[in-house]
Amino acid sequence: MVKALVFDVGETLIDETRIWSRWADRLGVTRFTMLGVLGGMAALGRSFEEAFQVLRPGFEVEAEQEAWRREDPEGLRVNFDADDLYPDVRPGLAALRGLGYELIIAGNQPPQAYDALAAMDLPVDSIHTSDGWGVAKPEPGFFAKVVAVSGREPGEILYVGDRLDNDVLPARAAGMRAALIRRGPWGHLHALRPEAAEADLVVDDFPALVAALS
Repeated sequence: MVKALVFDVGETLIDETRIWSRWADRLGVTRFTMLGVLGGMAALGRSFEEAFQVLRPGFEVEAEQEAWRREDPEGLRVNFDADDLYPDVRPGLAALRGLGYELIIAGNQPPQAYDALAAMDLPVDSIHTSDGWGVAKPEPGFFAKVVAVSGREPGEILYVGDRLDNDVLPARAAGMRAALIRRGPWGHLHALRPEAAEADLVVDDFPALVAALS
């Protein structure tokens, strides 16, 4: 029986449209181009970081982020805030908590993401980031951390994310259950792959997740 739900962040809880739109503006390409290339990377099974090299060969992401921070220290830049939260997340989490589940957020995120998520005052038991743990998905060590912070047996944990490679498959390999949420380019494309059958659930949104677990 599932007793704890653990949630990925990007395109599970957070709509990343504004983040990638700001990147498009920064790179001087249209937003359609930026989002289209990201979709291409998802379709090809390549990382989102490679989108920068398609658009700007030789582009150094970290150096550009640092320059951007100096130019716009108070701006969101590559970060998110409560306006980026998918609208079904807060009521969905509240409904899941009402059903008695332990709720944890744990995703591949930089250190500032913790503060952004904490400021949203979501109805969850704890928040964790890969940067804070010093290990990132899909490494087994990340999912070992998930088990440790939950205090549950792996089979009592359902990991919810939008990707097979980072979320569903490594969670299953760690002995957890897994749900694939069809959000964002990776979520929609990965739901079409044969490996999606490895997921215990494939859902379109939080209302569907709540319904499946009620």
